[in-house]
Amino acid sequence: MKRLALLVVASAVILIGELFGARAIAHDMEGMDMSNDSGASDTGATAGMGKHMDMGPHMTMTAMRAATPADTARAEEIMQTMRAALAKYEDYKIAEADGYLPYMESVPQDVYHFTGKTQSQAEYLGDIDLKHPGSLLYEKKTFGGYKLVGAMYSAPASYTPAQLDAIIPLGLTRWHAHTNICLPPGITEDDVMTGHIMPRLNAAEVGAGRHTDPRVGYFADQRFGFMGTISDASECAAVGGNFHPQIFGWMVHVYPFAGTDDLKVAFGMDAP
Repeated sequence: MKRLALLVVASAVILIGELFGARAIAHDMEGMDMSNDSGASDTGATAGMGKHMDMGPHMTMTAMRAATPADTARAEEIMQTMRAALAKYEDYKIAEADGYLPYMESVPQDVYHFTGKTQSQAEYLGDIDLKHPGSLLYEKKTFGGYKLVGAMYSAPASYTPAQLDAIIPLGLTRWHAHTNICLPPGITEDDVMTGHIMPRLNAAEVGAGRHTDPRVGYFADQRFGFMGTISDASECAAVGGNFHPQIFGWMVHVYPFAGTDDLKVAFGMDAP
């Protein structure tokens, strides 16, 4: 159960960006460049800050496929189900009262994830319920508060394309996974899952004047993390890092509250 508890924030942890460098991300990398249709990891260079990013070898996606009439019918049903079940969360205070809590609220993001502990645990056990997503997705309003735009669902890393398709049609969207991750010395997979990005300082380091400014978190070193330059196990080992072929399970965003019935928007990779 400890492992499951750590997975509670897995559905939101990739919100963390390389906040103070030239590269940045906003959870599970909103609006990736989808030019690679192979279903394997994208291979282009990072596009920089913004909603349109090519995650290179760190992002693996399900293969694109043409939408069938059955896919379209299911997508419309999914939209209706989500709108009916989640409309109450347009008031984010109700979401918080129901246990959906904002993750890293102080970090600037395109979309903020309000994550539910119980729902996330269920998803990582394979119990995915469209009416009870692991995370609700909000945009921050200019003058305070949040606007509900959608939800994120997760699934076990072991799930096959057929199993993912049974949840959200692959003809409408592409599920994605975070792969080939090199974490720096002193940072574990559990640290990532709990949102811990700071170095663990010992007494000598504190006495030497080191501090806990967020800029010294591991995302500040562009070699490491979900947009790092290192994506190979041997290269990671050479710098004392710890390599992970995949961190977290499969993830997908759906935006039924984007203000349109356009399925390309609702099931698109770009935040509305």
